[in-house]
Amino acid sequence: MEGQPPPTPARSVESYLGAIEALVKQLARTGGFELGVTMRKAATPGEEIETPEFVVDFSGPDADLLLEKNASLLNALEYVVLKAVRLEEDLFGKITFDCNDWRCLRAEELKLMAQVAAERVVETGDSFALSPMSPRERRIIHLALRDQAGVRTVSEGAGSERKVVIHPASPPARKR
Repeated sequence: MEGQPPPTPARSVESYLGAIEALVKQLARTGGFELGVTMRKAATPGEEIETPEFVVDFSGPDADLLLEKNASLLNALEYVVLKAVRLEEDLFGKITFDCNDWRCLRAEELKLMAQVAAERVVETGDSFALSPMSPRERRIIHLALRDQAGVRTVSEGAGSERKVVIHPASPPARKR
């Protein structure tokens, strides 16, 4: 259309890496954290869980601070940095922040939790709501149960209270 600027081409995730690394190092230094920061290409993606292309890894004496309260500081740091560098929304899943392999361990924990909850739903016929989770964690639950016979998953709630609810695949038949 006339008078409209041409659409800007989408940036690649690689074009943000320098800004992310510089900001993370500045925040660690300014915050007085004793943290090493390493940026690396992620391992080969797995088939069942979406994996990022790049990982910002933290190590050092203050690493445990990032992992307290279910890694709330690590998650907050990731969110703030990715927003501050104006990472395009569709690229958010391409970069993740990690510390002491916490993300991998958490994914395994979530998959196990999903299996146990699904078994309970199949046995009882009652729906089961998990605790509120981040979008990334909810996705792990959905993917872990996508081929599970007898259950279906939905995300319910809003904002920080959004959670996965596991339902029986079909509603129980009514007794006459």
